[in-house]
Amino acid sequence: MSRPTVRAAVLYPDQAVTVTEVVLDPPGPGEVEVEIVAAGVCRSDLHAIEGHWPVPLPAVLGHEGAGIVTSLGAGVAGLEVGDHVVLSWVPVCGSCRHCAAQRPWLCEPADELIFAQGVLYDGTSRWHKGDDRLHHFFGVSAFAERVVVPASGAIPIRRDAPLDVVAIVGCAVATGVGAVLNTAQVPAGAELAVIGCGGVGLSCIQGARIAGAARIVAVDVNPAKLAIAKALGAHDTVDVSQTDTATALRDLQPAGFDYVIDAIGHVETTEQAIAAIGMGGAAVIVGAPRAGETARFDPLALVDAGQRILGSNYGSTDPRRDFPRLVDRYMAGELDLDTLISGSRPLTEINEALKELADGHALRTLLIP
Repeated sequence: MSRPTVRAAVLYPDQAVTVTEVVLDPPGPGEVEVEIVAAGVCRSDLHAIEGHWPVPLPAVLGHEGAGIVTSLGAGVAGLEVGDHVVLSWVPVCGSCRHCAAQRPWLCEPADELIFAQGVLYDGTSRWHKGDDRLHHFFGVSAFAERVVVPASGAIPIRRDAPLDVVAIVGCAVATGVGAVLNTAQVPAGAELAVIGCGGVGLSCIQGARIAGAARIVAVDVNPAKLAIAKALGAHDTVDVSQTDTATALRDLQPAGFDYVIDAIGHVETTEQAIAAIGMGGAAVIVGAPRAGETARFDPLALVDAGQRILGSNYGSTDPRRDFPRLVDRYMAGELDLDTLISGSRPLTEINEALKELADGHALRTLLIP
């Protein structure tokens, strides 16, 4: 008896992303099946496509999405068929040393299996194409009509929230807002700059606004994105298309900033963030660089000024705690998600959506299966 198929966007080695029919096995123990309502296109997907990160291939792409639970595997508790969920690309195990220490974003089995091997917790995949196994991408693979994920990666939210908007909570918003509120724990009255005004950077700006930062400076090369940053809470904007970022920030604040967030993740922007912090300040590295790259800084200056460099993985997010809170903030009007969404496309137009993102013409495009 043939198994039912779903449409999914698959990345094969040395090929373009292809939308094709694939087999999705039913959920195993501790897993759930989710019908995808919307999935966001993120720069991390581009990193995989462009070969910047070592990703097991072939894989069904996508790691930011939301949908409705359609089936439960054995032993699943806390979820029911019909639940509305936002998907997390860190489906925590709940028992490793980091989970036990309340650092679920650093879950070790998730890193070793979900990320490195592209499989679920039992070491196998639910995706197949003919006789070939396909890999999961970050344990989510949201660029598909339906997915199977670990139950801990499907976070239930209130049912009155629009799934085709809150889908971006699962990566861009949690990463950006979390970098400010969780990783850096920015206090009210702080002076802060954000380098890069994409979906994550704009979420950082909103996090700073929520934290009560006294001054928020947005930095980018795109005037249109800077205008959006201003609307979302930035007090000042800096167009660095014709100037050095660190110099421009030092001109704006000669003593340096309390916090500078690198929301891009290039070596240059990381170095610029470190160079622009003041006495006792912190550079928060949120954007993910290519694997193997290194940045340079003056360690003596760091010591003398009592400064810090903070890496922010997933905004130090505890998905079960933070996703519902972020959705509540959106529903209460405290967090603007609609402005972060550039538009939507059908799943079949994934390559057009990826090109828009790569060319800097889109913040977050939602793919609708």
